[in-house]
Amino acid sequence: FYAFLDISPLRPGHTLVVPKQETDRFFDLSEELLSELLVFARPIARAIEKSFQCNRCGIAVIGLEVPHAHLHLVPINSADDLNFTRPKLKLSAVELKACQEKILSNV
Repeated sequence: FYAFLDISPLRPGHTLVVPKQETDRFFDLSEELLSELLVFARPIARAIEKSFQCNRCGIAVIGLEVPHAHLHLVPINSADDLNFTRPKLKLSAVELKACQEKILSNV
C-alpha cells in the first residue's frame, strides 16, 4: 500500500491510501487486501487525529475520480467535512510538506 496527501484536499491532512495492486473498484479487492488496507490505514488515521484539530479521522470510499481503488482519510469535525462536492483546497508545496511532517511525526 501507499499513503500520500491529496493534492486537492477537502481539509489539510487529507490523505489517500491505495493498494499497490491496480484494481478499479474498491470492493473488487480480495478479502485479504481489504482487511490489510484498513490495518495499514489505522496508524495513519490515528496520526491524522493527533496532527490536526478534529473530532476524528473520517473515512470515505468514493471511487469516481480515478480508476484505482483508494481510501480517503480526512480530519473531520462534522459529516459535512466529508462533502466531496465542496470546493477543494489549494495548498502550496510548503503547506503540504508541513502536513506531511505533522502526520509522520505522530505515526
